[in-house]
Amino acid sequence: MLDNALARLDGALGQLEAAARRRLDAERGRANLETELALMQDDRARLAAELDGAMARLDHVETAAADVDQRLERAMNVIGAVIARAQERSGEPEDGR
Repeated sequence: MLDNALARLDGALGQLEAAARRRLDAERGRANLETELALMQDDRARLAAELDGAMARLDHVETAAADVDQRLERAMNVIGAVIARAQERSGEPEDGR
């Protein structure tokens, strides 16, 4: 009877040790997941800041491109007007023939 009780106690201790190991493994896994989540959140914040900076630079470039487009349009109009006046004065047709 004592041997039977000792065997059951040994089995119960084995199960308890296995449960404790599983619990420790789960806690380690949870800690790893929490660490990974924190790293991902840091990456997300960094990427969001980089995206904000890139969007601001893009806005600046688009504004500059629109300004250049307007200036080129004005310059082309002025050049066209100068050429037209020069052709009128010289009596040449506008197409240069």
